Amino acid sequence: MASDGAFMLVADDGRVIEWSASAQETFGLSPQEAVGRRVGELVRDGGGGAGAGAGAGVHRGASVSLAVRPVLTGSALVWEVGTGGGADDGWTSAVLRTLSTCSPMIFHVLDRELRIVQVSCDSDGGSASLLGEVFPDAYGLTTPAEEEKAARGVLATGEPALDRVVRARVPGGSRSKHYSLSYIRLEDADGDVLGLVVLALDVTDRMRALQRLEVLEAVRGSVGEHLDVIAVCRALTDAVVPGFCGIATVDVIEDVVRGEDPPLAPVPLDVPLLRTAFRGPVAAHPVGEVSRVPDGTPFSRVLADLRPRLVPVERDSLWLPADPARAAAIEQSAAHSLIVAPLALRGRAMGVVSFYRHGTEEHFEEEDIALAADVCAHVAVCIDNARRFTRERTIAVAMKRRLLPQRPAVTSAVDFTHLHLPGPGGGGAWFDVIELAGARTALVLGDVAGRGIATTTTMGQLRTVIHSLAALDLEPDELMARLSDTAARLAAERAALPAGDSLHDQPLTAGCLIAVYDAVEQRCTIVRAGLSDPYVVHPDGRAALVPVPEGPVLAGSDHAPFPAATVELPEGSILALGNEDLPASTGLLCPLLAEGVDQSLEDVCDTIAYALRDRHETEKLLLLARVRAFPADRVLVLPLPAEEQAAPLARAATRRQLEAWNIGEEDAFTAEIIVSELVGNAVRYGGPPLGLRLVLDHHLTCEVSDAAQCAPHLKHARTVDEDGRGLFIIASLADSWGTRYCGNGKTVWAQQSMSPAP
Repeated sequence: MASDGAFMLVADDGRVIEWSASAQETFGLSPQEAVGRRVGELVRDGGGGAGAGAGAGVHRGASVSLAVRPVLTGSALVWEVGTGGGADDGWTSAVLRTLSTCSPMIFHVLDRELRIVQVSCDSDGGSASLLGEVFPDAYGLTTPAEEEKAARGVLATGEPALDRVVRARVPGGSRSKHYSLSYIRLEDADGDVLGLVVLALDVTDRMRALQRLEVLEAVRGSVGEHLDVIAVCRALTDAVVPGFCGIATVDVIEDVVRGEDPPLAPVPLDVPLLRTAFRGPVAAHPVGEVSRVPDGTPFSRVLADLRPRLVPVERDSLWLPADPARAAAIEQSAAHSLIVAPLALRGRAMGVVSFYRHGTEEHFEEEDIALAADVCAHVAVCIDNARRFTRERTIAVAMKRRLLPQRPAVTSAVDFTHLHLPGPGGGGAWFDVIELAGARTALVLGDVAGRGIATTTTMGQLRTVIHSLAALDLEPDELMARLSDTAARLAAERAALPAGDSLHDQPLTAGCLIAVYDAVEQRCTIVRAGLSDPYVVHPDGRAALVPVPEGPVLAGSDHAPFPAATVELPEGSILALGNEDLPASTGLLCPLLAEGVDQSLEDVCDTIAYALRDRHETEKLLLLARVRAFPADRVLVLPLPAEEQAAPLARAATRRQLEAWNIGEEDAFTAEIIVSELVGNAVRYGGPPLGLRLVLDHHLTCEVSDAAQCAPHLKHARTVDEDGRGLFIIASLADSWGTRYCGNGKTVWAQQSMSPAP
């Protein structure tokens, strides 16, 4: 029966199926006279009265407002017509009618078994065929079990489930649809559950737009994190597969991968392309292979006009025979849709990207071309950044290779080798082995923070300064102080650059370690600025840290001194200098050095390199030097009186020693003159005690020491002058000469080459 206040129940075809007593009183018709007739006739006629218009009935000559609402009885939807409660009753009917006919939503009425008993007209006009079907199956939902569970949950709890986005298969179509489903429980006036109202909204376009946006965001979020062309291309394929396509290939012009400028379009057909990335089941060319694009294919066309295109992939496609390898891969992977897009920037082509869909994937649409173009535009910028970085890194590496020692000095004082593990993007670490006079050797290791051309240039400047200062024969601490002054000037120049210069905000930071080994004394003087302490391995295998007071980094603002430390190094000891504290960070260096005390330094370096595998996050440089003791029979040490007879005594001792060393007469005569002039200057301008030392190495070094601190300087004497020619004569006869200062005086030395022995 109709609810209280209701007049009648009307079937879907407009015929009355139930007539109440209140309806009989209002219209003057008995149930026998009303049931089966169309409601329009009864309401209009009102039992013979005048018509009252739509939405109104006539009650014994007076108009009566009527209200209409749908009611589910069993498995059928009927309409309940009752007396209106006010002016809104007509609006209720109008709203229901409008929503069911004009709303983009499709209204469904389900019974308690989830069968469709009523549906509004959908966009495909197939609503009638859905009646009686179970709702999740009727639309071909890809997750019917989940939707049935959700619907039954609403039936049980009464809590609506709103805006559930689901995917539905379209029978006979190549594309699927997405619906937003909302489930609302349907109850009668007594609160009994009658079924569900399901509102379905086609959100296919919205979901596809959202998916395209997600793909673009994935590309922008992951592509470009690495300054490497190949890494950028791999990130692209990872970002678009499987969200946008099932297969993706990236081919980049080979010169671009090496950092060269990309060519202008159109790109000649003979330009080689490198397969930099691929993701999918079957590849026409493996990653890393270099090939050329065949003429008459979409790929050659894209490199000619830089325009992306949607390409049909069918057996009779005209371009497939021109590229047999790709045609075979397409057939094996069942690819059916292809978008080819260029990697281009400012009219210059860098490569081409191919997006394939295969198997059960949906075909590409025209809207997907715009997405592919946006993706490739972003990737092109990332590739250009990586290309520029690669080019700069290549230049920096080439510069560094030229700046580092090409043929390190061969000294009789030390055997040495180095281990260099380049980090990402290079770095500013360097080393030098500089032969000094008197069987001494300077071991230098430095590191400029940063990477790139600017870092390499700074490293070259500092290395040049060290060579210039080493020629002055300065003590290690003074040499380091002068080097720090130079670094401070370079830092000031960098800070004075315009604000737009990339180096303006990059402070110059550098470290250095200098060790000078005296093979005659078997002592090593070490000074460091910012770098870690060196390690020494004694001949008996004991490895220990050499405690050297830490000085400030180069270019530091505190102008602190650089204290030096002197250690005894017996013959066979190994000194290890590194730009990082490798023993503390790895725990490997000390044991490996101790084990390698009887091995060649090259083998020790190989062993350490094996232990440091997969640790290339930073540049690592290690300098190993095994020291030797200078032969005692190659050194003459002679104390001299601070008197005029010192020169004849020195000449006589030199003559005897050179004869014992089997030095030729001409070289011996030159050495006597040099010794005579050095001793004469010491007697005249120096202070006691005086001493002579001769050291025969690759050169003959003559050294005269005294206690005075005054600096000798070379003068060009006039013809009428009787003195002032001593150092001038020495400079003319010797290969090099200089002055070395120590705490108790100075040593003036001259180095002379020896003629080959007959």
